[in-house]
Amino acid sequence: MTINPRTLPALLLPLLLIACGGGGGGSGGGGGSSTPAANQSPQAIASAPTTVTADTPVELDGSDSRDPDGSITTWSWEQVTGPIVSLSGEDTPTASFIAPPVGDSTVFSFTLTVTDNDGATASASVTISVEPAAGTARFSLSGTLLASPNQTVDSDVNNPDTPYRSNDSLAERQAIDNPVTLGGYVNQPGTGAEGRSFANGDVDDYFGVDLLAGQVVSLLVADSSETGADADLYLYNSAGEIVDFSVDTQSLEQVSVPEDGRYAVNVFAYNDATNYILSIGNPGDISATESRRTDFIPGEAIVSYREAADRRLGPDLDSEDLAWRMGMRQRAGGAGRPRLLAMEPAATSTTLSLGSAASRAAQFADPEAKMRWQTLMAIKRLMQDPEVAAASPNYRLRPLLITNDPALSYQWHYPLIQLPGAWDISTGSANVTVAVVDTGILRHHPDFDGQLLQGYDFIRDPVRAGDGNGIDLEPDDPGNRAEPANSSYHGSHVAGTVAAAGNNHTGVAGAAFGVRVMPLRALADDGGTSYDVLQAVRYAAGLDNDSGTLPTRPADVINLSIGGEGFSSIAQNLYRQVRANGTVVVAAAGNEASTAPSYPAAYDAVISVGAVDPRKQLAPYSNRGPLIDLTAPGGDSSLDVGGDGYPDGVLSTGATGRGSSLDYGYTFISGTSMAAPHVSAVIALMKSVNPNLSPDAIAQLLREGRLTDDLGAPGRDDSFGYGLINAYRAVTAALEVGGGSDGGQSQLSTSASNFSFGSSVQELDVTLRASGDQDLQILESSSSDTWLSMEPQDIDGRGLGRYTLRVDRTGLDTGVYTATLTIRSTANTLQLRAQMAVGSSGDTDLGTLYLLLYHRASSAVVDQAALQVVEGSYRYRFEAVSEGEYELYAGTDADNDLVICDPGEACGAWLTVEQPATVILDRDLEGVDFPVDFLVYLPGTQAADSAPRQQPVLQRTP
Repeated sequence: MTINPRTLPALLLPLLLIACGGGGGGSGGGGGSSTPAANQSPQAIASAPTTVTADTPVELDGSDSRDPDGSITTWSWEQVTGPIVSLSGEDTPTASFIAPPVGDSTVFSFTLTVTDNDGATASASVTISVEPAAGTARFSLSGTLLASPNQTVDSDVNNPDTPYRSNDSLAERQAIDNPVTLGGYVNQPGTGAEGRSFANGDVDDYFGVDLLAGQVVSLLVADSSETGADADLYLYNSAGEIVDFSVDTQSLEQVSVPEDGRYAVNVFAYNDATNYILSIGNPGDISATESRRTDFIPGEAIVSYREAADRRLGPDLDSEDLAWRMGMRQRAGGAGRPRLLAMEPAATSTTLSLGSAASRAAQFADPEAKMRWQTLMAIKRLMQDPEVAAASPNYRLRPLLITNDPALSYQWHYPLIQLPGAWDISTGSANVTVAVVDTGILRHHPDFDGQLLQGYDFIRDPVRAGDGNGIDLEPDDPGNRAEPANSSYHGSHVAGTVAAAGNNHTGVAGAAFGVRVMPLRALADDGGTSYDVLQAVRYAAGLDNDSGTLPTRPADVINLSIGGEGFSSIAQNLYRQVRANGTVVVAAAGNEASTAPSYPAAYDAVISVGAVDPRKQLAPYSNRGPLIDLTAPGGDSSLDVGGDGYPDGVLSTGATGRGSSLDYGYTFISGTSMAAPHVSAVIALMKSVNPNLSPDAIAQLLREGRLTDDLGAPGRDDSFGYGLINAYRAVTAALEVGGGSDGGQSQLSTSASNFSFGSSVQELDVTLRASGDQDLQILESSSSDTWLSMEPQDIDGRGLGRYTLRVDRTGLDTGVYTATLTIRSTANTLQLRAQMAVGSSGDTDLGTLYLLLYHRASSAVVDQAALQVVEGSYRYRFEAVSEGEYELYAGTDADNDLVICDPGEACGAWLTVEQPATVILDRDLEGVDFPVDFLVYLPGTQAADSAPRQQPVLQRTP
């Protein structure tokens, strides 16, 4: 007969599996002696409904499992087939999950493994058919995944789904463009996940590229912090000689290009397996550049031994010590303190010290460079010795020169709003406070040293808070409890844009680095409640709140890079009261690309901030509509307009890991959450030069157009509000309202100074401005090469305004070109640098992209697609998807661990990775497009990594 699962109760099928016992049994013969009875294996018994309907809870029951001669100590449920679901209680006798929505009957299978008190195991399996709910409507969902033309992929990653071409030698080098951001994978044999290169290894990746003098090639070793993987970077000239190298044990490696020419870039797996990101861009410094360039005495190392080894060695090395066997001899120091070791010349090329990199010794043309390399490789080998506590070069020291923040050159968003001109007037007063109501703060981040005031944690629920208590004095961000790699440290990124320390030779600078931040935690890693947020706002404004305390003085500005609530008259009244009391409230407009009101930004008395990209175009995710007040840089990670090799997200403070494994650094993130703190910082600068400036006065200046550059239709419009925030104009306006003046000489300034045209872009816009009250006149402009020109588009009588830079590739040979455009005015002279390529492919190819359709309510990936690039884009279409609310995530899986969006892999989400939006599928939808990019994480004082994964854990099926 036929059983209809829709009309009959679900049948529970208990499955019994008895594992084979190990060892012999019975008694021995003779002497009356007996052998102890062999352990009997446990019996795994698992049951579950055979058929269920979508969106219903499902229980997996293993409670009948038993052990004949002992007890079961552990249970472990594991999903074997079907779309990945979130199992609750996977290490208990009874696990459960929510059956996800399915378009057709879908089979899910699970295995239960039990272990007894003697370590014996047994397993049993269950199979469940999930049926669509009766009457469920089904729709199609389609769109395109967009990737920057400057992005590409290593041609021999571990994932067998990605097309393969060997690049393991100089002769097989893979041709790449300049500039480029490339995702790749290398591994020593037998390390990493199972896949194409697991058994034999993929030790070397070689890339052929045309480079320009002064360019920097950077390698971000994605898995360095998590697994200790180590990859090195080498630069070869056209003769096959190593001209530069970087063999640090940290996560960032960099080499510099000595002269124009054709080069080979080599990524070498020193140990273990790792994803990586290779980027080539314009010259620029970040913190590791200085450490890589530090001078040391070749052939010498300072070594500290662990206590036991130190006692064994005594005053000098012995022949059993690794350093001795590597040909090193002690020159100074001794037991109980660091020792100075020197390499014997005859031993510098030994395989023992150089390991699998020994063959490179013959590829150096410069003997001094070779000796430096051999010294660093020997030190790296010593650091792997369990008897060695620490090893370092014997550095040469010199008087310290004063330098600026090394990653400032990657903060393209500051020149875009004329912030350097504002800094000539004020970098902010320590008497001005910006409260950041968000996920909390990384208080020990080196770029927050001296920048923070006392804050508060207003998350009432101790479980959601993740720090073991409710409201308390510590607003520290503990990160994601379940998945530390998913920690975004959103509040710290926002706070860093406001007031990361400046001129401290560390990382980035805040837009108002002289002011102070009051960190207030109201959101956990999974969001927060409007009540907790309102308590934090009340505290910041000096109003009674649930903490029972008040700040020393109210904040001047409150930044709310949050959203998602509906309208509340209680909240509306509070924001009006806060403004009436003299505090300015700034909020992110939202990332839904919608005209619908988004709160709290849409409340009266709150300044709503949309986002623009580096081209001053409205960011694709930014909300718009009649409630937008103005825009600020929010970034677009699918772009690299400046050609620095990094995505054009907003760069600010961040970290990877959690707790004791925390590594501080800097992340590129896009969103209106990143735009809002730019405005908060500019208002803080205004308050610094005019402490009496009221919220009403600031609103009036905004309406008069004195704080912004008008974009879009003249006057206020629904895309840009009153325009793009202009820090110099805003600070000058604050001075004028207060009766002051900056008193400075006008200077010619520009919205950007570096322009990358790649291999296909023909034109880019640039804006010339005056950063002072006094008149200046553009006198002339000239280009160093005929292929680069500048044409006026919308300028005034002084020659100020919008111009278009154009390139003409006609008749040029294949290669990479750079040119300088010089603009002379009556005040000063500017130089703009342009780079473009001829003859390179310019094609976008990220390899195989996995698109996951994620159902939030059931925490399940209900469908997936493996996509290949076609004519430069990735098109997708899901058919027969059940009606409901979904999220879309896409990414690569270079290491083949079945999880996309790992560090070093490309990742994207609709609308942004930082704040994924919900796709409401109640009809056929098309044109659901979003960018997919390599998410780059720049190093701090400890380590580098690629950007952290975002919630949820994005597991694909094989």
